[in-house]
Amino acid sequence: MTGNTEYNEIIDHHDDGGEGARPGRHRLDGSMKRRRVLIGGGAVAAAGGLALAGLASADTTTATAESGTDAAAATDASADASTAAGVCTLNAEVTEGPYSLEGALVRTDIREDKEGFEVRYTFTVVDQANDCAPLADALVEIWHCDALGEYSGFVGGNGHQEEDNGTFLRGGQLTDADGRCSITSIWPGHYVSRAVHVHMRVHTDVTLTDDSYTGGDVIHTGQLFFDPDINTEIQATSPYAANTTRETPLSEDSVYDDGGASSGLLTLTALGSGVSDGYKATLTVGVDSA
Repeated sequence: MTGNTEYNEIIDHHDDGGEGARPGRHRLDGSMKRRRVLIGGGAVAAAGGLALAGLASADTTTATAESGTDAAAATDASADASTAAGVCTLNAEVTEGPYSLEGALVRTDIREDKEGFEVRYTFTVVDQANDCAPLADALVEIWHCDALGEYSGFVGGNGHQEEDNGTFLRGGQLTDADGRCSITSIWPGHYVSRAVHVHMRVHTDVTLTDDSYTGGDVIHTGQLFFDPDINTEIQATSPYAANTTRETPLSEDSVYDDGGASSGLLTLTALGSGVSDGYKATLTVGVDSA
């Protein structure tokens, strides 16, 4: 990875996939662009004449371990009520960024040997094209940087030299009959020009291999974001504090549009009494498979 990281990330955000686009990157095709839901200032646009109501809270809920059960129950109840009504929120479609790779490993734990605070992700994927029913057998893929802001396959892009095996902090898992899957990773670090975030793709009709997949279609490309107050504390704690590059706050991020859960803001539940104990992170991901 060469060049200025801030420049590359900003160019990727505005790049329409035309001349000069980074080769080998998946770009949103025309049909996916037509399905994009634009969310701004908490207002949700109508899609295909259907008024979209929230599946989960518009704002993230940062719960303590003691209150986590109540928070999870409230979220599930909200999801059930919205699904029963056949109305759900499509999650925002955004750029996949310059650090994507094809052929992610299918696994439940993507940490490998990377140090950082544990994050246990649980995603529920629902399909607007099927009356907001849970979407089974969809591959939810995520990838993000390590505590020093480096992506596997592109180590050095944030100025740190370390071993690069091309697979750390990348992977995916198939959803079950309830549209749910879980992936364990670490809280991401940061790098110049972007707030702390995780990339996501949702694939359908993939064929599993021994440890990966082939084929299929990408029906959602999004990003996930974190509570800024918790993140501030984490980024000031080892091993994250070793990264001295400038951090962009969530309020100034070029991708996050302040739309809460529908824009990828995760609901967090503490796993212990301090940030080093890690967090459970949940999100209902609304997609359109049509």
